[in-house]
Amino acid sequence: MIQYQRYVLPNGLRLIVHEDHSTPMAAVSVQYDVGSRNESPDRTGFAHLFEHLMFSGSKNAPNYDEPLQMAGGENNAFTNNDLTNFYVSLPAKNLDTALWLEADRMADLNINEESLSVQQKVVVEEFKETCLNEPYGDAWHHLSALAYKEHPYRWPTIGLTPEHISEASLEDVRSFYERFYHAGNAIVVVAGDVTTEEVYRKVLKYFGHLPSGKTPERIAYAEAPTSKAQHELVEARVALDSLYMTFAMPHRTHPDFFVIDLLTDVLAEGPSSRLYRRLLKEQELATTIDAYVTGTHDAGLVVIEAKPREDVSLETLEEAILLQLEELRNELVPGLELEKVKNKLDSSMAFSELSIVNKAINLAFYEGIGDIELINTEETIYAKVSTEDLQRVAQQYLKPEQRKCLHYKSLGEVERLPLPTASE
Repeated sequence: MIQYQRYVLPNGLRLIVHEDHSTPMAAVSVQYDVGSRNESPDRTGFAHLFEHLMFSGSKNAPNYDEPLQMAGGENNAFTNNDLTNFYVSLPAKNLDTALWLEADRMADLNINEESLSVQQKVVVEEFKETCLNEPYGDAWHHLSALAYKEHPYRWPTIGLTPEHISEASLEDVRSFYERFYHAGNAIVVVAGDVTTEEVYRKVLKYFGHLPSGKTPERIAYAEAPTSKAQHELVEARVALDSLYMTFAMPHRTHPDFFVIDLLTDVLAEGPSSRLYRRLLKEQELATTIDAYVTGTHDAGLVVIEAKPREDVSLETLEEAILLQLEELRNELVPGLELEKVKNKLDSSMAFSELSIVNKAINLAFYEGIGDIELINTEETIYAKVSTEDLQRVAQQYLKPEQRKCLHYKSLGEVERLPLPTASE
């Protein structure tokens, strides 16, 4: 059980405090409710760009890293479809340094031609390295567009094309900052060797005077249900063929999310899981196989990834996976098999709570999805999942006609096909 106190400052900033006096350290997590879903189709990759830009310095701290390192701190950040999170760990006695730095870049980030140009080059180079020049690097460009037709999840976090970043104007970038990076759209979590009263006082000092900004409207997107299986073929210079199969599933706080999450563990969590044991070991159809859920705030995806052996076709491997899913729809998962994946999940959740940084990030995440108490109740929810629940969700969400598949086919030395343009 993670104890916490929650506050909302007059400017809309949400503050979560968790006291942990077993460590001399403190962690600060600042989460903004902005991800790739908040971008325009012709201006993608901006949230990821700002993950970099936010380290360009601010009005009173031209160099973000230097004062933090002087205070014994470390930092990092990540961006996904729904959020951007900046987190810091440092000795608790130096908490003021982290709060001052975060408040200063929330108030007045250095966004000028020079800082933008530097980060544009960094992000474009990352795009080239991870998407254009890495085997299967563009898979999620194709998979996202195949799985979503209306929702902005239809492009990956890094963006549709590097030109959206390289051609971004200073005005575009400043407008994005003003719209999303303000107190009314942020969550601050402080965890560690602190007292709640002290943290509240300090956060009010550093953040309380900042303008709230206008909270962006969260648009509801309705994807049309799939009634016929859909396939896309991509041919590229990669070593092995690869199969990506997706099924639509509910949003992160839907009761069925937890059931489907356990179901993917039954399928592919470890060497004793069904897909690994049957398709990789027994039938020798695949060289790698995995199954997972995307866990997005809005309706997400069940994803099954696999690479067939050289003498096995993508069609054969796909059919073998479908047979395993059919068994889940027709037969109850044995109780011992379900208990095994529950135990593994319990261990994983317990391990994640050992770090104050993880706890700070997790508290911010659950606050962001609108149900912070899930951080304490999820374990009970998972524990109540039954074998009948697994069969029900398999029957409802894993129907063969609802699948969308990307066949990523090796062409040996043939040049990689280009990414689709923004207009496509």
